[in-house]
Amino acid sequence: MTAAFATSPAISRGRLFAEEDSTHRSCYQRDRDRIIHSSAFRRLKHKTQVFVEHEGDYYRTRLTHSIEVAQVARTIARTLGLNEELAEAVALAHDLGHPPFGHTGEEALQAVMEPWGGFDHNAQALTIVTRLEAHYAEFDGLNLTWETLEGIAKHNGPVTGEVPAALADYTARHDLELDSHASAEAQVAAISDDIAYNNHDLADGLRAGLFSLEDLRALPLIGRCIAEVDARWPGLAPARREHEALRRFFGLLVEDVLATSRARIAEHDPKDAAAIRHLGVPVVRFSEASFAELKVIREFLYHRMYRHWTVQRMRRKARAVVRELFEMFLGAPELMPPEWNACARLETGARARVVSDYIAGMTDRFALQEHRKLTDPDVRA
Repeated sequence: MTAAFATSPAISRGRLFAEEDSTHRSCYQRDRDRIIHSSAFRRLKHKTQVFVEHEGDYYRTRLTHSIEVAQVARTIARTLGLNEELAEAVALAHDLGHPPFGHTGEEALQAVMEPWGGFDHNAQALTIVTRLEAHYAEFDGLNLTWETLEGIAKHNGPVTGEVPAALADYTARHDLELDSHASAEAQVAAISDDIAYNNHDLADGLRAGLFSLEDLRALPLIGRCIAEVDARWPGLAPARREHEALRRFFGLLVEDVLATSRARIAEHDPKDAAAIRHLGVPVVRFSEASFAELKVIREFLYHRMYRHWTVQRMRRKARAVVRELFEMFLGAPELMPPEWNACARLETGARARVVSDYIAGMTDRFALQEHRKLTDPDVRA
């Protein structure tokens, strides 16, 4: 049953460039399909989640993460009576703007771009889908619907304070109403991101040997899941024990979001999709208790995984690669491919933005190769 506050394709605010409707796909299905077929989406296969792409082919990448987020988003959206296609489109697009090396790469780009408006991966995702994906005859970008663009820009909540330069530039000509909350579907995509990474970061950390299941027994939520598995299947093989514990943890988070969101929806009683945007608070979220328990888990992951010495060594190298590539390309744009090096004629700030866009689009592998070609005299350029 469709909820009254679900986003309906029939009342979409449409696309910046008018197009004929598809005869067999809704506007949000078309958005999803354009995102999946984009170059930026394919590049997520070789972009870091936590572990740099070449460190192992088992760990999550931005692509596998985005697929997992979309799967969770569809489940939650369907159960709450929301538009699954819009939730899925936002979920698939939410990480398109991540540069190589994950959050480390983002921090490095933010530092070098600080004099020219900084770098933000949500704003970069919007830049990709509105300008950099230049494949269509009649427009730049993917010409996504207003609702999908809104979800990409503010699925984490209203954009207040200093607006990232790339986001401000676009909304100056196509207002995404940054000061309000996004649709319930975009909120679903955001919470699905939290569910997915909390679960798979534990799985990847276990796989990498950074901690053991015994280390997790004392933590809230996941510790309870481990106890349930041990009580039901004593002596279960380690790999199966991990899987059973993590799938229960995953289920706990989804059930918590569904129960909490239903209660908040009943409390606020939104009459339509517009009401969701102007409630002033999100309706899709974790319970206060689970949110507090997840903070304990995130603190554990921070110290035992994200700040592990082996991860830190790669983070240090990744920061240097991004910084040095930026400095080389900014000072010598002719080192970039022809479609990018025309920025040599631009003033420094505009040239820096082009260089940032070029680096942000790189995969981990390509960034490392480019850096090696430009710094190692024994490697052919």
